[in-house]
Amino acid sequence: MKPSLLAALALIATPAFAQDLTPTESAKVDTIVTDALTKSGVPSASVAIVRGGRIVFAKAYGKQSETIAVATPERPYQIASISKQFTAAALLMLEDEGKLSLDDTVAKWIPDITDGDKISIRQLLSHTSGLQDYWPQDYSFALMAKPTTPQGIVDRWAKKPLDFQPGTAWQYSNTGYVVAGMIAEKAAGKPLLAYLQEKVFKPLGIKAIDQDLAVGKNYPQGYQRFALGPVRVEKPAARGWLFAAGELSMSASDLAKWDIARMNRTLLPADDWQAQETTVKLTSGKDTGYGLGVTAGTNDGRRFVEHSGEAVGFLSENVVFPDDKAAVVVFVNADFSDAYTSITGQIAKLILPPAATPPVAADTEASFTAHARVVFDQLRTGTLDRKVMTDDQNYYFTDVALGDYRDSLGKLGDPTGFALKRPARLRGGFVNRNYTVTYADGRKLTVVTYAETGANGRYEQFLVMPAE
Repeated sequence: MKPSLLAALALIATPAFAQDLTPTESAKVDTIVTDALTKSGVPSASVAIVRGGRIVFAKAYGKQSETIAVATPERPYQIASISKQFTAAALLMLEDEGKLSLDDTVAKWIPDITDGDKISIRQLLSHTSGLQDYWPQDYSFALMAKPTTPQGIVDRWAKKPLDFQPGTAWQYSNTGYVVAGMIAEKAAGKPLLAYLQEKVFKPLGIKAIDQDLAVGKNYPQGYQRFALGPVRVEKPAARGWLFAAGELSMSASDLAKWDIARMNRTLLPADDWQAQETTVKLTSGKDTGYGLGVTAGTNDGRRFVEHSGEAVGFLSENVVFPDDKAAVVVFVNADFSDAYTSITGQIAKLILPPAATPPVAADTEASFTAHARVVFDQLRTGTLDRKVMTDDQNYYFTDVALGDYRDSLGKLGDPTGFALKRPARLRGGFVNRNYTVTYADGRKLTVVTYAETGANGRYEQFLVMPAE
């Protein structure tokens, strides 16, 4: 689960709009969502919009599962890493209760974590701990077929050497949030979800459940797609893999209730909300742009608080504009395509006036881009060299997956462009690079890669999906 780009949400500062959506605006939302689903192949979306400090729109679209013929907005989707802000809120409340301090070391609470005596709880929540991420991939890797526990994740990943000294760099780490959740449970004396039910969900009227339990005929079903192949039902990960890093399922409207509490500074003390939204600086003084479980900042004078989420078969986006009393929540039941962020960006532009889209970063890594293009061509021609892939990525590329890649990409012909979308960044011990593939007919694809460091690093991930 992961943080998303905000380029589509660059907005100018203007007074808050009237509360209700007009019939024209509601119809436009319908068009935005249905067009995105049609173009991407994503089966369904659930959308909630807050304006004027209240929910003014909630609607679900498409096919939520093989057994749910009519989509309804009350059904809970897996929100994955959007859950992190709730974990952070729990720790802030426990600090208010005098049960811990965010400046406590990890070693005070959990033994045998690498350099636990140097890592603070605050650094876990701000992704500055140095603990290596256990799930940087955008797919379910082999180990996720078997159940695990928080301790199992800690034993395998949190006892590795740190990726960097605490506080010196920012690198997204689900591992850090698993450790944070274990600390919260020790301090609270009860399961994290039980504590959140008591302190957050029941007071706000939110129906939230463990995402491991949000499976079966009464719940939205996750879907996947290999390149541009057929949309297929995604097999959920075994239980225990998300915990405090992303364990929650809820409806879009229920998440919007939390967004409203954020805008109004209710439920939590105002200083807790402020602490969560204050971006953390590294020891060098560089601003990370990330607070405690949320990304926060300002685009052209308008303040935003944002986070996205990715579970197996699900993607989600939540962006709040606190000063405008507005928010957009979008959930989809597919882990391919950027339809969820495209929908979010277009709705934001509908309810708040847009500014010019910032320019895309120039490609400064010609050799890596050239190599990625070679691998892309191998996938579209069915000639993949498995030596350039790690064991995990070779596990992902089954005969079915490779067939879908070859059949769907091959018929598109030769691309007219293959370019880096943004500067490379580290995550989970790998280097993430995303590329845009263009064709003469205007079609665009997105390639999302994670590779081992170094000039000859193998790909831990090389996924192709439609681009909005």
